[in-house]
Amino acid sequence: MDWLRASAAEQGRAIMAGLLDPVDQTEAYLAAIEANPYAKRIYARVTPARAKVEAIAAHDRNKAGMRRCLLDGVAISWKDNIDSAGIATEAGSRLLEGRIPAQDAATLANATAAGTVCLGKTHMTELAFSGLGLNPMTATPPNALDAALAPGGSSSGAAVSVAMGLAAAAIGSDTGGSIRVPAAWNGLVGFKPTHGGTDSRGVVPLARKFDVVGPLARTVEDCAFLLAALRGDQPVDLAGASVAGLRLMVLDGVPFDEAEEAPVLAFEDAVNRLAAAGAIISRTAPGFLPKAMALSPLLFAPEAYGIWRDQIEAAPEAMHPPILERFRGGKEVSAPDFVAAWESLVRYRREWAAEMAGYDAVILPTVPVLPPDAERLATDTDYFVKANLLTLRNTRVGNLMGLPAATLPTGQPGCGLMAMGATDGDRLLLRVAAGIEAALG
Repeated sequence: MDWLRASAAEQGRAIMAGLLDPVDQTEAYLAAIEANPYAKRIYARVTPARAKVEAIAAHDRNKAGMRRCLLDGVAISWKDNIDSAGIATEAGSRLLEGRIPAQDAATLANATAAGTVCLGKTHMTELAFSGLGLNPMTATPPNALDAALAPGGSSSGAAVSVAMGLAAAAIGSDTGGSIRVPAAWNGLVGFKPTHGGTDSRGVVPLARKFDVVGPLARTVEDCAFLLAALRGDQPVDLAGASVAGLRLMVLDGVPFDEAEEAPVLAFEDAVNRLAAAGAIISRTAPGFLPKAMALSPLLFAPEAYGIWRDQIEAAPEAMHPPILERFRGGKEVSAPDFVAAWESLVRYRREWAAEMAGYDAVILPTVPVLPPDAERLATDTDYFVKANLLTLRNTRVGNLMGLPAATLPTGQPGCGLMAMGATDGDRLLLRVAAGIEAALG
């Protein structure tokens, strides 16, 4: 068995059974990273000294029968906006070059306490403000399916590290789709918790009212165990998860506007398989959703620019122009408009909750387009801007409505199915996602 491409949970069980040694497996990942021709485009920094110490400790606990959780000794990667003590955390930005935090972020500290091994920090979009994964200022990871394609972002290196067998799983962050887009485009499962569902202390912010840390992995089970490690609590029981009898609402309308044929066909095929497995499928296109989506320019960019204005304007030449302009898009939004937009969004969230009550999940294509050509994105600004907005359109529904959301592979390359649950219903959504995963094979 190729243990480097085994799920995190499979590796954990093998460690428990004495079939896999955490030290050997960590060394194998470090060797694979060293040998991979794209490694420097995937990992911003590898942390071999930390990884080896943590792996040895996991080995000793396993030998003594004192394992802390199923993932004790499993090696994972961390997005470069999550603070790591004594190791540079630069959030993919030259503005933060040389930034070295004094302590781990709360999520990294929790996961380390659970026994996971930190392999290093992965490349990402500048300050997490793009869904494409392109970053000419530091590095653009290759798409694991085709190196010429965009990897998805902003947790680009996180997804690629897993998909290319350079980590058992990864931790990223999501503000408007930054976990789910790269997961979908690289054939992985990605889970965005409800906002506030993981501790944000020690995470370089983009827009604090939306930012949340979550896992990217090979399976829903991995995401459940990783989420528990991030939170410092117990994982949800996924035993017996099935879609039989589940009420799933297909979100029609907005998610299909300007969508490419392949993601739509992959999604509809997946819906048919879910129905064949016993799911009860309904469809709706809420009239208020386009109005809620139209609030996005009044919500994301103003907060992001408010956080980063001083650093950006002190050195605007340090940023990729389309990202710079995206931040500056929040410059002209007034405080009253920002507050009014949030008042409207709260109202739309109530309407969403009322309309979707009684359904186990709302489903839609994760991304309405396939991964675009990375070189064209780098040379055609208009194409970059249009592709970025469309790429994040469907995932942003979950962020705006304040929902947990999971993306799962449909079986078609680069095409994901997204399931969104009720606010704070993260554990229930994981069970729904596990049922969907089983039905889709």
